[in-house]
Amino acid sequence: MRKVHFSIVSVLMLSLSLVVPSAASAAVIGPAGCSARVGTAAAATTTVWMAGDSTMANPSATCPVGWATEFDSLFHSNIVVNNLAVAGRSIQTWLYEGNVTSTIGSNGECVLSSTAYSSRWQQVLTGMKAGDYLFIQFGINDGSTTCPRHVGTARYQELMTTMAQAALARGAHPVLLTAVAAITCSGSTAVKNRGFVTQTNAAGAATGSPVIDLQTLSVDYYNSLGLCPNNGDYTSGPLGQFFCNDHTHFEAYGARRIARLVTGALRTQKIPLADSLL
Repeated sequence: MRKVHFSIVSVLMLSLSLVVPSAASAAVIGPAGCSARVGTAAAATTTVWMAGDSTMANPSATCPVGWATEFDSLFHSNIVVNNLAVAGRSIQTWLYEGNVTSTIGSNGECVLSSTAYSSRWQQVLTGMKAGDYLFIQFGINDGSTTCPRHVGTARYQELMTTMAQAALARGAHPVLLTAVAAITCSGSTAVKNRGFVTQTNAAGAATGSPVIDLQTLSVDYYNSLGLCPNNGDYTSGPLGQFFCNDHTHFEAYGARRIARLVTGALRTQKIPLADSLL
């Protein structure tokens, strides 16, 4: 009699196991038979938006290579870099592409034909979400005396502050950078050669944003490599390995080195994005 009872129970348990899905299978069966992970959120990603000029921009040729091109490879997969840097842009032409005229107004600034933002800044404003980062580095083309690239110091500070405030309004984190240095020698010493440093620091202070002094970091690094003095030969040796055939733009090696300076600053300045570095 016991054997019969045991057999009936076994059959019932086997039948139930065929009808009721296991915990593991229930976790992957979604509505209408779709596969889904119940209770497991998709891995969140953080976008790092890059606004800048040719020293940051993605390459259109072997050289130059902007340092932001190398940035994505230095992070874990939860970080996505959207590099919107464009060669030849000042902070104003980047923001108002096509609407900055060649006329200088009575205030000494280039006249805007329209205050409509460029499509690239619209993309940032639309796509930037809480927790994202916005890196801003200009100050190379802005020093032009002629329009449309000319930007005065007060205007530069105003525009950088506006960009940082837009990020903060969306719960994102602005990171401001002074312009990376070209290689300029005074005897055996590489020296600073970029402007708008005071204005970048002021915009950072006004918005509570961290400022990475990439000009100082890059000059110090050039000196550590002994790039001064040099004979101006950008085709060979350490100088040719780092720079294109000018004193400003980077070969891929140089771009990687500059990107490493930026990530090093993330760590030393304890900017939370550093937690996602490889």
